[in-house]
Amino acid sequence: MWVAAGILLSRVSGLIRDRVFAHYFGNSAAADAFRAAFRIPNLLQNLFGEGVLSASFIPVYARLLSHGREAEAGRVAAAILSLLALVVSLLVLAGILTTPYLIDAIVPGFTGEKRHLTIQLVRTLFPGAGLLVLSAWCLGILNSHGRFFLSYAAPVLWNAVMIATLIGFGGSREPFPLAEILAWGSVAGSALQVGVQVPSVLSLAEGLRPSFHVMLPEVRTVVRNFGPAFISRGVVQISAYVDALLASFLPTGAVAALGYAQALYILPVSLFGMSVSAAELPTMSGARGDDREVADYLRQRLNAGLARVAFFIIPSAVALLALGDVIAAAVYQTGRFTHHDALYVWGILAGSAPGLLASTLGRLYASVYYALRDTRTPLHYAITRIALGTALGYPGALWLPPLLGIEARWGVAGLTLASSLAGWVELSLLRHSLRGRLGATGLPWSFAAKLWTAAVVGAVVGWLVKLAAAQPDPIFAAALILMPYGLVYLAITYGWGVPEARQLVAWVLRRREAGL
Repeated sequence: MWVAAGILLSRVSGLIRDRVFAHYFGNSAAADAFRAAFRIPNLLQNLFGEGVLSASFIPVYARLLSHGREAEAGRVAAAILSLLALVVSLLVLAGILTTPYLIDAIVPGFTGEKRHLTIQLVRTLFPGAGLLVLSAWCLGILNSHGRFFLSYAAPVLWNAVMIATLIGFGGSREPFPLAEILAWGSVAGSALQVGVQVPSVLSLAEGLRPSFHVMLPEVRTVVRNFGPAFISRGVVQISAYVDALLASFLPTGAVAALGYAQALYILPVSLFGMSVSAAELPTMSGARGDDREVADYLRQRLNAGLARVAFFIIPSAVALLALGDVIAAAVYQTGRFTHHDALYVWGILAGSAPGLLASTLGRLYASVYYALRDTRTPLHYAITRIALGTALGYPGALWLPPLLGIEARWGVAGLTLASSLAGWVELSLLRHSLRGRLGATGLPWSFAAKLWTAAVVGAVVGWLVKLAAAQPDPIFAAALILMPYGLVYLAITYGWGVPEARQLVAWVLRRREAGL
């Protein structure tokens, strides 16, 4: 619950940030530049940050804690921090020096002023990305000690600084200079995000002193597991950068619109996929007993987690597919961001929505592998997914629109659809490989059918409301349409006896009786 609460606050603040960003930038050239620039230094955070540390560091650190070896756990944490700080500092410096070459490699379609602005932004943002890697290390410590809320809510401060920067300077600056000011705001917010976690980390980790005890067996285990996890995360990032590269050849606004759509897409993944995976990983990593007992325990927790995730992700996917224009307009439609832009983002979401469930369930499956200290198997399947997504994405983005006789800008939807198809292939491989270790896992067909049916019926009701009561205000319209959608979904699943629906209703009633 605390994981979901922290992530919810973080993601809501992120959506507010994106809404304010959309107000001042819309789908302009400056928006393209900032979105592209934001990706490049964040490569550090994504490669060295939460995902990789969760796979390599948390299982080792949490296992030491579960065996009462707190002092040893502290020495391991200190050594990993020192190694991270050294490596990331060198990479930040290298990134700043080689920025023009990175721009040419990642967004070669950018030219002129847009390219120059992107270079300036990347050089400013790189140090902030390095700080966010340290924030991910703090998250690993806090999560292993069961302190989930602070680590996942800390990005609220980062978003708050960026929002304040936009509001403070947006009314008096044109988009290009505003983008440069916003980059500095991002760096300041990154420092604040790390700083708020440090006191709690210092109080939890024993014997935390800078050191390079790389010969400790547990440190070597973390480093050994870090390699495949790093490569796996890098392969995933390659997919994101291939998407940005292809989108850079599409008309102005494609890169920005892809970023807006990804922010909406990642919200349910974070709330219901990452929260469950993050909460389960330390628990799974601390499993004790013989091989059969551990397998039974992991299978039980995995299947329960899959059901919890699917209960929320399936209606989220249907909502993005059927009512994505309503959602995009409610979040972004203001200032320079028009209803025309909202429809564009909806088209991109329509390509992402079919793969939402596969992507989210895949995270939970990967957590099981990480708990088993197997980081290589997820890597192999991630490579397969990226290769397939790239092979399908290139023709989907650049060849399909002319063949269909539609505008070239809709090639972005071809990119997201290709990623969706590849995500289902990866999930199938992860599930099939794990069968030999844990036995049969996954969602029962009858359970999934109930959720999909309830979500489709809810979407039909939402569409009827949308057609019958058009509202000029996007936020009011979203409330008017999405609330019946959600209530119909909950009522049908509750009536069919879906345990997750019954538990949700019971929780709401308890909170109401308690006056909360």
